[in-house]
Parts: sequence; C-alpha cells; structure tokens
Amino acid sequence: MYTLAFVFMFVLGCIIGSFLNVVIYRFGSGRSIVKGRSMCMTCSKTLEWYELIPILSFIAQGGRCRRCRSLISYQYPIVEFSTGIIFALIAFHFLPYLFFSRGFFVFLVVLYSFIFSLLIVMTVYDIRHKVIPDKLVYVFIAVSFILLFINMNPAGPLFVLPNLLSLVAGPLCALPFALLWIVSRGKWIGLGDAKLILGIAWMLGLFEAFAALTISFCVGAVISLGILFFSRKKMTMKTEIPFAPFLILGTLITFLFSLDMFSLARLFQGY
Repeated sequence: MYTLAFVFMFVLGCIIGSFLNVVIYRFGSGRSIVKGRSMCMTCSKTLEWYELIPILSFIAQGGRCRRCRSLISYQYPIVEFSTGIIFALIAFHFLPYLFFSRGFFVFLVVLYSFIFSLLIVMTVYDIRHKVIPDKLVYVFIAVSFILLFINMNPAGPLFVLPNLLSLVAGPLCALPFALLWIVSRGKWIGLGDAKLILGIAWMLGLFEAFAALTISFCVGAVISLGILFFSRKKMTMKTEIPFAPFLILGTLITFLFSLDMFSLARLFQGY
C-alpha cells in the first residue's frame, strides 16, 4: 500500500514538474502561465499530447524535437524527475502522521509539495537568470509565516499561536544577509537571497535554519570551487554564481532529515 502511495506521489510530482517547467520558461516573459499550448522553442511547432508525457517523451524522442530535430533542454526531464523524487520523499517524511490522522497527513503533504514546488521554480529560475522572482519569494514568505500558526502535533488543535523564538527566526537569519547586501551594494549577495532566507527560517525554525545555512555554504563552496577550476569558460572569483540553489538544497536536506544545528554539530564531530 505504501509503495503504491509513493509511486503515485512520484508520478504526480513528474506531472507537476512538467508544469513547473512551463512556469520557469514563461514567468516574466509576458506569456500566460496557464493559457497557450506548449511549443518547440526553436521551430514553434505546437506539441501534441504524446510529446508532453513527463520524462518518457524526452526519452522516446531522443531528446530532440520531432519536427526540426533541435535538441530539447535537459532541464525538462531533470525538473520533472527531481519534482517526482521530492514529492515521494515528502510523503515518506510525513508517513508517521498517517497513523494519527489521514486527513492531516494529506494536508501536510499537499502543503509542503506546494512549498517545494515554489522552491524548485526559484532554483531553476535563479540558475537561468541570476535573479529570484519577487512574486514567487513573497508567496513563499507568506506561506512560511502561516506555517508558524499550524500545530504540527496531530493530536492537538490545527492552529496555535507561535512562540517568540519562531517569530524572530526569520528576521534574525535574514538580517545579516540584508546587511551584506546593503554594505556591498548588491555585489556580494542579492537582496532576493535575504528574502528567501526569511521564508526558510520561518518554515524550518531558528536552529534548523542555521543547519540549512551551514549545509548551503558547505555545498556552495565545494561546487563553486569546482566550477572555477574545471569550467571551460574563463571564470574568476568575481564570476556571479547564484546562491539560491544552494540555500534551497540545504533547506531540502535539513527538512527531509529533520536536522538542526545541534544534530549537525554531532554529525561533524563523528568524523
């Protein structure tokens, strides 16, 4: 039964991931996100339904347009597959709640699937355009703030008043990055990153956000150095590398493994 549920979440995630690709390409372009048929970016051929099956269509067509044979971006299957995996992992993460309340389990899975869908879009958009869309990050901040009032104990009431530590977690984590943006006039870090951290800290909690930031900096440092040393393009220490993908990856790892700064410290001490 559980296996079928995880398979369902993976398939649903792949389908949602296909829509997220549309959002990524059309957001800010003036094109409607919900209207208009999908088409080849090269020859403008309107795509048939069998050309839009997540992952499978890309494999069946050899990663090329059926009409003009131009290459299709690997972004499509990567986003679809990643969304499917993340949706299945979210369901697995909240599996214990299923034994207390099936309705609450479904509520949390849907809610966090929506949240991480937003984060996936912001990740890829930042990689492509080196900017985090304000509209998306504001939605994320609003949802994260609402999460403060949701009781994660299925045995209690659905809504509770958050404690002071939970309320200040967002501003406390975001403020240093906002100051870095002000001091460097946007050269060291973008204001969008500070806004994203505000939402991350409200979503995870103060100590969990510290863990997410630590993971983000560690992964970011390793990957950035790898890009600088192994990229074929000429890059310098001034080369702009988007930070949002690392923040969101750190958030995902922290969320799925229920990490905080103390458990992370114990993990490093083990080495």
